Amino acid sequence: MCFSTIYLLKQFKTMKPPIKYKMAILIWCAIYPTINLLFFLLNGVLAPYPMPIKTLVLTLILVPLMVYVFLPFINKNWLILDFKLLKKSINFVFK
Repeated sequence: MCFSTIYLLKQFKTMKPPIKYKMAILIWCAIYPTINLLFFLLNGVLAPYPMPIKTLVLTLILVPLMVYVFLPFINKNWLILDFKLLKKSINFVFK
């Protein structure tokens, strides 16, 4: 790792984790439309099956999507936003 990477990692270690209720809102904002989209796309295919099978298929698709696609995207953008705000506040203080 280069020096700049180590420096950035040290800065992110000192940052506080996001507030729980904000993280819950962000996760809900990702899950709700995804569930609705999956229900819409899979409704015709899964219509003849009982509810436990529909739920099983939906969660088998939804959980990996959330863990590997949406949540890393949300967390990455959350950290970038916080880092930009931190940088702006530092520049304002030391001007």
